[in-house]
Amino acid sequence: ILKTLNSWFWWENIWMPINVTWAHFVDRDGLVFPKPHQLYATIPYAFVLLIIRFFSERYVALPLAKALGIKNVRRVKPQPNPVLESYFRECSKHPSQSDIQGLAKKCNCTVHLVEKWFRRRRNLEIPTVLRKFQEAFWRFSFYLTSSIVGFIFLYDKPWLYDIWQTWVGYPFQTLLPSQYWYYMAEISFYWSLLFTLGIDNRRKASAHVVHHVAAILLMSASWCGNYVRLGTLVLFVHDTADFWLEAAKMFNYARWEKTCNMLFILFSIAFFITRIILFPFWILRATLYQPTYYSTTPVIAYFLFNGMLLMLQGLHLYWGYLIVKILKRFIFLK
Repeated sequence: ILKTLNSWFWWENIWMPINVTWAHFVDRDGLVFPKPHQLYATIPYAFVLLIIRFFSERYVALPLAKALGIKNVRRVKPQPNPVLESYFRECSKHPSQSDIQGLAKKCNCTVHLVEKWFRRRRNLEIPTVLRKFQEAFWRFSFYLTSSIVGFIFLYDKPWLYDIWQTWVGYPFQTLLPSQYWYYMAEISFYWSLLFTLGIDNRRKASAHVVHHVAAILLMSASWCGNYVRLGTLVLFVHDTADFWLEAAKMFNYARWEKTCNMLFILFSIAFFITRIILFPFWILRATLYQPTYYSTTPVIAYFLFNGMLLMLQGLHLYWGYLIVKILKRFIFLK
């Protein structure tokens, strides 16, 4: 069954233009092609990023937080109680009054002590401001670095200035070392976010799992289909807005309101330029419209990739709507 599924997945008609097979993608005559097995390296690279994250949060973010006046608030731990702990984990973090009374009888203590225990236990689940700052610092550091490195990798490439160049010679476009490392770093970063989902600042876990997995699948699939030129442009467009948001979060945690507000306005400008203007009118135009000039028979991957990119643009419009709401409150309601 696995062998059959594997042969279906790698069927040339899904990935390749007509009359092109996987046999054509053997390195030759100075041409180097991306290979699916290279993606396995992103897992150990993700652990390397986690090590870098540990040291950057401890030896850079922590002193920076103290310099900005963020204190490490120590929360009081509740007394160990197996009965209450079991109820907290398996039943509810907010028990009703009748449940509290039942637990008090079971533990042979007062209702007040049970309420106090649950209050302290819930507080332990909430990340401290310092922890939030450290996480924002790591994301800021990665997105800023990837934006700078992405620009260095792309500034002398013709497809940055002429989007038609992303399709010239496709699918026989050689893989550059810079493209290899750009992809490996980005995919590894999202793997590392998946690995730390349980210990990072608690957000909607299911939404973040879907987001991270979708990002990894989209990048991995574009790697296998050698859509690397367009893929690097998509990565660059997204990262250039994200570090402004993480910087705004950092100063928000430090309660530098004016700096936070200015950074959020810069983030909003960068977001609308990159994701509401450049992404649909530059990149989506290149993926939806331009391939028809190079092939009269679109492959299945054409519809798969564009479907995912259109869904991504739908998310951009939704996030843009939320940002406009925040800006309206900021401007008109102070």
